Amino acid sequence: MKAFVLSALVAASLMAGSLASDAHKAGLKPIPDTKKALLKLTSNPANPTTCAKVELGKILYMDPRLSKSGLISCNSCHNVGLGGSDGMSSAVGHKWTSNPHGLSSPTVYNAVFYSQQFWDGRSPHLEDQAQGPIQAGPEMAAPKEHVTDVINSIPQYVAMFKQAYGKTVNITFEKIADTIAVFERTLVTPSRYDDFLNGDKTALTKAEQKGLKTFIDKGCTTCHNGIALGGTMQAFGVTAPYKHMDVGDFKGDKNGLVRVPTLRNITQTAPYFHNGQIATLSEAIQEMGRIQLGITLSDAETASIETFLKALDGRKPEIIYPMFPASNPTTPKINVN
Repeated sequence: MKAFVLSALVAASLMAGSLASDAHKAGLKPIPDTKKALLKLTSNPANPTTCAKVELGKILYMDPRLSKSGLISCNSCHNVGLGGSDGMSSAVGHKWTSNPHGLSSPTVYNAVFYSQQFWDGRSPHLEDQAQGPIQAGPEMAAPKEHVTDVINSIPQYVAMFKQAYGKTVNITFEKIADTIAVFERTLVTPSRYDDFLNGDKTALTKAEQKGLKTFIDKGCTTCHNGIALGGTMQAFGVTAPYKHMDVGDFKGDKNGLVRVPTLRNITQTAPYFHNGQIATLSEAIQEMGRIQLGITLSDAETASIETFLKALDGRKPEIIYPMFPASNPTTPKINVN
């Protein structure tokens, strides 16, 4: 009996090792399991990560006074307590304006691993991306001057910038966005899936391993690969049109390519697709099989892939909501119009 159990354990270990190898060959990569390797991967050499920058960036990310109305923060649409998104099919911003293209808010978690930012990939990195929503009319609607005037009018913020960047720092709009990006670069969520690819053969259950194998065998890794399991620009509707493509006017970039969303924490970021028209993960899986792979996934295959995807729920960093420094008479007044 002992020999049989030992033989079964050895076989399971060999299968897990083979599957991990297949995953690597398919282009799947884990989040590094050491702090040094992770920091090297996520830090921008032109804007190095420090504790002071991260803490300041977190406060700026949460502060609604960076918006024209004083009501909307980065966290409003990319809520770190809601999977990094907002649960809306279309993002809602200044004066309750729905996104004019019918686009939903992508999760901020693990966005550091994307090769490009925004659904149309128009931004090369998080520092550049952070500038967009603050200024966009349907989002935070704040001119650059408003943002810099708010920050420079608050002595505690000025002191924090000096602590983070040195006493001679010039607090520009770009520097504010850079600081927000430093915080966003820390929002990574390693999961049991990463533990498995990093060598822990018992990190995934047999059912989750079967789902990973189905995920690979069916060709899902063609687009959902790399550390983010997404994040690159890919053709959309390869074998058939997306059934809700008429909701909103988004057609991708100039070449019709769409930034692939990450599958990490996918259970927490419904509704799915760029216009948030699919409510359940199982339907999203089947629709992707139909329009990207040209196959009809059976209920069993769909359930198996979904079981694997649930293992991508990650360990999130602890984020304590900040107490903001007080405004004063020189701080620009809010404008809800």
